[in-house]
Amino acid sequence: MAYYADINLVANDTKPEINLTLKDNGTAAAGLTLDPDDSSTWALIDISDPTIVVKFRALGASTILDTLTCTKVAPYTNGACFMTWGADTLAVSAGTYEGEIELTYTDGGILTLFDRLKFKVRDDF
Repeated sequence: MAYYADINLVANDTKPEINLTLKDNGTAAAGLTLDPDDSSTWALIDISDPTIVVKFRALGASTILDTLTCTKVAPYTNGACFMTWGADTLAVSAGTYEGEIELTYTDGGILTLFDRLKFKVRDDF
């Protein structure tokens, strides 16, 4: 399991929104050869159908602290969406947290992206 680059945050903030581009690490982008270790070769995920959420929890914990719904950005075939923080999501102690991206399709199918987001939260002044 891998993590995307660390996202640095401050406890109790409600910004910034987190911009995401969802890609399929098992399918090559048009005209490219798939390299599982190089996300620039991965195909974009068409997000026209699914609802997208990020589940947020402390690293190593099993309890989900919040589930954040992502907003899709047109054209949906480009896999672009963004996540905004809830009013209390970052009311947490300083530490390392992780996010799991999950897509739920209208037919009930679920696709969870293998790689996770990693958040480093520091205390506010």
